[in-house]
Amino acid sequence: MTMDIERRTFLGSGVALLATTGAQGQSGPSPYTGEPYFPPTERFPLWPGKPPGAPAKPIVPNWTMNNPPPNQELWIRGVPFPEVHVYRPARPDGSSLLVIPGGGYEFLSVQNEGLDPVERFNSERTTCFMLTYRLPVEGWSNRAVVPLQDAQRAIRLIRSRAADFHIDPTRLGALGFSAGGHLAADLAVSHGEQIYPPVDAADHLSARPAFVGLVYPVISLDPKETNGDSAPNLLGPSPTPELIAARSPALHVTKDTPPSFIAAALDDGLVLPPNSIHWINACLSARASVEAHLFADGGHGFGLHLPKNLPGSRWPDLFALWMRKHGG
Repeated sequence: MTMDIERRTFLGSGVALLATTGAQGQSGPSPYTGEPYFPPTERFPLWPGKPPGAPAKPIVPNWTMNNPPPNQELWIRGVPFPEVHVYRPARPDGSSLLVIPGGGYEFLSVQNEGLDPVERFNSERTTCFMLTYRLPVEGWSNRAVVPLQDAQRAIRLIRSRAADFHIDPTRLGALGFSAGGHLAADLAVSHGEQIYPPVDAADHLSARPAFVGLVYPVISLDPKETNGDSAPNLLGPSPTPELIAARSPALHVTKDTPPSFIAAALDDGLVLPPNSIHWINACLSARASVEAHLFADGGHGFGLHLPKNLPGSRWPDLFALWMRKHGG
């Protein structure tokens, strides 16, 4: 993912690749010590022991700093144990968001599409949970549903601990970017699909988000309609038409699909605008609630960092207003 707009400078020159111990006891890089801190002290694993379909070869966490200063950002590859990272606002109002970074299902853009949205929506008194999900390119079996397994499980575990987090479980939404937008859309339409054996009582809870925000989302996985690497990274080489259709969320929208919000730029050359238009048309056809903001300028991967003179820079404010209307 390349960027031609200025992002907030990292508070520090990089991430030292020193061994630390994570929530599952795995060795990994040292924390990022900027704000918000990553990983936070409060986080929890999605799965007891190894996640479903773990590869025989151990996955090694790999955190790298990318892009030249002042636009450096942290990317994560190597996710052996997916986690939910908890960021509590000073005065929570009961609303909550599962924030899902993108990265083409090859890496996780944890600052631009994770920590920055967390910081923004914490300021709205919303409790934020950032998901570091497994990457299908890293050897997991049944790769096409590995991220969706993590997203479903995350929603259920958060709901099971709603009292601890001081949230209303009916006000839990999801906000995804790029490939993370695909995962949020897939969660919206496939929350009830049984794709892993139940683990504990939490898996009897609903995985349906109350609402979803989709920012420059991948929607169609049809190779004739998509661009970039998200589709092959998720589905693998030579996927069948049935698999492509199963994981193309616009094909599964119904009147019961949660309300959705789309923000994208019409000059996006990576995730082409027809992706967003497919979702909008599917929602209109099914009479599912959708709000869409398609901006002339912005490209791809802008996160919260479009120049203030571009209308697209206001999407976080629009989403904050919209989310209140739909229970957030």
